[in-house]
Amino acid sequence: QVQLVESGGGLVQAGGSLRLSCAASGSIFSINKMAWYRQAPGKQRELVATTFNDGSANYADSVKGRFTISRDNAKNTVYLQMNSLKPEDTAEYRCNAEVSLLFRTGPYNYWGQGTQVTVSS
Repeated sequence: QVQLVESGGGLVQAGGSLRLSCAASGSIFSINKMAWYRQAPGKQRELVATTFNDGSANYADSVKGRFTISRDNAKNTVYLQMNSLKPEDTAEYRCNAEVSLLFRTGPYNYWGQGTQVTVSS
């Protein structure tokens, strides 16, 4: 009932920047929180950043000072601005949303399809 569509991934040189977007659509009543995860081949999935309804945000230590998560509540969209990218940031990035649905309170959890970020040396 909910779809998350990511965009903005690509290939960038070390030190460059990318901005990821994740737009949620469907029978959404409210979004409790939205987050970005990433997973590289052979590695565990890592929580990169989370934004909450009160406007607060959490970041993984590995991206603090370089990444910024933000929301546009009117568009049900979350962004991840990634600056000073490193080869270690190379991974598939996926959006996650915890939502309440119309007619079904939930909460329910949904994942996007993923967008690839590759940082070259």
